[in-house]
Amino acid sequence: MAPPAGEQTTRFASFLGCRRIWAVSSIHAEIGRLRRVHAALLRRVRPLDGLVYLGNMTGRGAALFDTIDEVLDFRRRYIARPQALARDLVYLRGSQEEMWQKLLELQFAPNPAEVLAWMLDHGVGASLAAYGVDARQGLAACRSGPVAITRWTAGIRAAVNAAPGHGNLQTALRRAAFTSGNELLFVHAGLDPSRPLETQKDSFWWSGPGFLEQTEPYAGFRKVVRGFDRHHGGLRVATHAISIDRGCGFGGPLACVCLTLDGSIAESFEA
Repeated sequence: MAPPAGEQTTRFASFLGCRRIWAVSSIHAEIGRLRRVHAALLRRVRPLDGLVYLGNMTGRGAALFDTIDEVLDFRRRYIARPQALARDLVYLRGSQEEMWQKLLELQFAPNPAEVLAWMLDHGVGASLAAYGVDARQGLAACRSGPVAITRWTAGIRAAVNAAPGHGNLQTALRRAAFTSGNELLFVHAGLDPSRPLETQKDSFWWSGPGFLEQTEPYAGFRKVVRGFDRHHGGLRVATHAISIDRGCGFGGPLACVCLTLDGSIAESFEA
């Protein structure tokens, strides 16, 4: 069941009137692969097609600026098509984007040095470097206390806001997306089948195990689709779930899948 309307506008997105949905797996700033996927998409999309990026657009890869600029430019081209609307394209918050948000609130963490070190081990360092931010200064700030950390995170915010459109993209991220008839649900990495959609929170980013083993439909959706699998197992279709991560950012290609409202795969390709 879909969350209340107010929740949809701030945390969730709904594809209204779309007949097919294209889903792009985790990109991890692999700009060359993303450009090839975009070029292929423009040849394949039809009127009333929606598009969702399933999170982790950045992180790990060094080409953060080019990746975000490409995503924003493609949005303009995508919604300029006949019958297309701005709501037809959705960005999900992935674990990389979630870590980035937590990074900007590092001064409130009870153990900031440990949190920052963990984030650096999981791909945030490349994003910091892209904005010209020295992670070593962040670690030094953690040793100095909350005031120093606040100054450091303020510098990160300034660097993001100085890049046209980058801050706006952060505010456009949604936790999950679904088709208007509740046929398909799109998430980043997983969910907790025992919890309703509006209370999933961190489950969207960290609950990968058991995703394909769901024994019954989640909340009435025909299929739940994810774009990040820590094992990068490729395109896998189960009774109630679909996983499409081919390992982009870890040596594998970027995957793109088109789904119809009955949960079938109409097309798929990779670059």
